[in-house]
Amino acid sequence: MSSEKEPLFSTKNLKLLTEPLGQSNPITVQVLGVCSALAVTVKLKPSIVLALSVVVVMAVSNVAISLLRKMVPPRIRIIVQLVVIATMVILVDQVLKAYAYDVSKQLSVFVGLIITNCIIMGRLEAFALANKPWPSFLDGLGNAAGYGVILIIVAFFRELLGSGTLLEYQVIPQAFYDAGYENNGMMILPPMALIVVGIIIWIQRSRRKDLIENN
Repeated sequence: MSSEKEPLFSTKNLKLLTEPLGQSNPITVQVLGVCSALAVTVKLKPSIVLALSVVVVMAVSNVAISLLRKMVPPRIRIIVQLVVIATMVILVDQVLKAYAYDVSKQLSVFVGLIITNCIIMGRLEAFALANKPWPSFLDGLGNAAGYGVILIIVAFFRELLGSGTLLEYQVIPQAFYDAGYENNGMMILPPMALIVVGIIIWIQRSRRKDLIENN
């Protein structure tokens, strides 16, 4: 008697996509991958590019490890994971250098440091090694998107308030500056990234507490 095949976007699978965006966000809940959130969020463009890079690396790496999970001896699994991640990072880095060289220069070593991103290694260990390719793909996509959303939010406020621009286009009218408005220079300093992330964590946890109390 054959069992019914689970839908590709079942409730269980959809949770793999949606939960990392909120209640199990890698940065604000698990407090992982904070270093890059502090380092590359001065401008919005490099933050978006890094977020997309992590999405590609994490989703493909999860699928690759899931496919290899029964063939890799446990004692060398970390080495295999690092090789898979490094291969994807090199490919992404070469694509950026070919098609977005200026952004690649702005990101500098942080593309290469995706290899040691604890979010990616954590999901490979905790999920991809124990699950099939499709759920692993969704898990990688969801967690990378959750990470990327925080990067983009932090970069949005830092660039807007620190430089008066978004994606390097001036958005604060010149009339504001003529009236005495000045950009907040502190927003482009690394400590402000930590403060913005802290504010996001505070808001998210306050909302969760209110929901729990209301229920």
